[in-house]
Amino acid sequence: MAERIRSIMENGKEILLVDMTNCPPSEVADVARTIPTHVATRPRGSVLLLVNFTNASFDGESIRVMKETAVFDKPYIKKSAWIGSTNLCGKNHAEIQEFSRRKLPVFSSLQQAITWLVKD
Repeated sequence: MAERIRSIMENGKEILLVDMTNCPPSEVADVARTIPTHVATRPRGSVLLLVNFTNASFDGESIRVMKETAVFDKPYIKKSAWIGSTNLCGKNHAEIQEFSRRKLPVFSSLQQAITWLVKD
């Protein structure tokens, strides 16, 4: 899983990139379960999180794990951005946002998401 979660730098700001490209549902769930170990070591309200779901697949279990992770991570997150989540479908995306009480904006490209994350 370590290769799926890494830090990148943009304009002097660190972004935690979670790469779920081409993941089957079981791997989406496994990666999502490891995210808290990466964010909980950082100051509250400091993490810029970018999740790439391009060509990922989902099932009920992966959605459940993503909802729980989004709740746990909430205190540590400054901003989140998702890309490639059209296959996540509007209903599941809305459920995750509602359950976690977080805004999870979706962008059409990696660069758009990065630009939005570092803008302040």
